[in-house]
Amino acid sequence: MNDLNEVSITERLGSNLNLFWKENRQFFLLLTCIVFFKSAIADLSSISGASMQPTLLDGDKVWVNKLAYDIKIPFTEISLGQLSDPSGGDVVIIDSKKANKRLVKRIVGVPGDTIYMQNNALVINGEAAHYEVISRDDDSIIILEELPDKTHQARLSNRLVSRTARSYGPTVVPEGQYFVLGDNRDNSADSRVYSFVPREEIIGRSNSVVFSLDSDNNYLPRGERFLAGLDQN
Repeated sequence: MNDLNEVSITERLGSNLNLFWKENRQFFLLLTCIVFFKSAIADLSSISGASMQPTLLDGDKVWVNKLAYDIKIPFTEISLGQLSDPSGGDVVIIDSKKANKRLVKRIVGVPGDTIYMQNNALVINGEAAHYEVISRDDDSIIILEELPDKTHQARLSNRLVSRTARSYGPTVVPEGQYFVLGDNRDNSADSRVYSFVPREEIIGRSNSVVFSLDSDNNYLPRGERFLAGLDQN
């Protein structure tokens, strides 16, 4: 009798699981596709903090193109093939082992580049970056920084900061690694703190903000930032 009861219970359980799968398989297949898409193709990344101001603000959600540089096995850093190389000026999302968190920074130096900073002024391969002041107030100066491949805005503090933190190098970027900075130069933990970024830690590239919520204004949407591009060129 006990054996018959166990068989009956097993049959009912199998029948219920089979019915559950039939009724919900489309949902699970869709969920699997979404998880695969987020892992290998594209995703959204949240901006927390001020290290990329004025380009990115706290509360921004940026689009992450995970196929910008490599095709990787989902849920791993194993590359199946390279599509292109990260270039100077790219805003990249980094799964940093040294920082033990995800970072969003701008590539300033690629493999083989010689990087030198003197009081926040960049010199790349012996060529000084061109700067133009856009605006200034009591706290900061907003500048336009012209790199060899891209022009973008950056923020410098008007307050007393360490001159040592504003200078770096000269140093040569090793093969397979990249030198990154935050656009908010006096408030960013980047390659000046964590050193060079290995290519395999670069998750993808971002060119736009998808949407933005203002944490200083009850998380109301910043309508002007919806689908906003990040750089001048």
